[in-house]
Amino acid sequence: MGNLDDLIRLIPPPDAPVADGDWQAAERTLGLVLPGEFKALAARYGAGSFDDIFLLSPDDLVESARDLLGTAGAFRDEFPEAVPFALWPEPGGVLEWARTGNGDSLCWLTGDEPGDWTTVVWNPRGGAERHALGAVAFLGAYFGGRLDVPLLGPPPPDPWFDPRRDRTHVYVRLSGGESSFERRLGILRDAVGPTADRGRHDEGEGNRQYHFKAVARDWLLTYEDCYGHQIRVAFPLEDDGEARAVILAAAKAMGCQVLAVTTIEGESVWLG
Repeated sequence: MGNLDDLIRLIPPPDAPVADGDWQAAERTLGLVLPGEFKALAARYGAGSFDDIFLLSPDDLVESARDLLGTAGAFRDEFPEAVPFALWPEPGGVLEWARTGNGDSLCWLTGDEPGDWTTVVWNPRGGAERHALGAVAFLGAYFGGRLDVPLLGPPPPDPWFDPRRDRTHVYVRLSGGESSFERRLGILRDAVGPTADRGRHDEGEGNRQYHFKAVARDWLLTYEDCYGHQIRVAFPLEDDGEARAVILAAAKAMGCQVLAVTTIEGESVWLG
């Protein structure tokens, strides 16, 4: 149902993939050989995420395997119907290869031949879905619109891959503005442009979120009014001065007063 070349044509990889970890060391720790197609995927794309699907690095995969057996194993003891499969290193147990920001796990159903491992999408709150596809074919079919995955919802119309990098996360709380939400969003996007969509949620006033990327700067932004009226921006560590100047100027152009600026840890910044 698709191979790595098909996925590359659908979602171009970064020019300089971010290397992240030692697959041979991970395999020695796990005591098994991982699918070659997944290691080739990691080599071509590097560390990062397809939309909201975050690929696990070798170290992440080892840590996840240990955690899943402990946490999901305990959960299975109490609610066996909610974990309808074995957990690695149990024979044929699931082994996580990616996860989403919503708490979904994308796992292999392990077996004798790594090339034959298929995919389970699992969330303790939502159940499990089995798909007779390896990781690469699963990503290609899902983002290509050929595979319905209810737990993940519909894929974005123009899927992307974002490389992993260390970022500062800042929350800019705003007063209301006289112009419309859509007009303020347009001003913000013009200030950091060019931009590319990264998803949205819009159920009307008080329940709107627009996610986008400032492409040239490699900043990730959200403008929303569902968790308070605010701009959320994540930027490379070295861009702090530029981000401060650009975002505060954009807020002023939007007709909004900046009420507070905090990091993800709650530390006040920028306004001192």
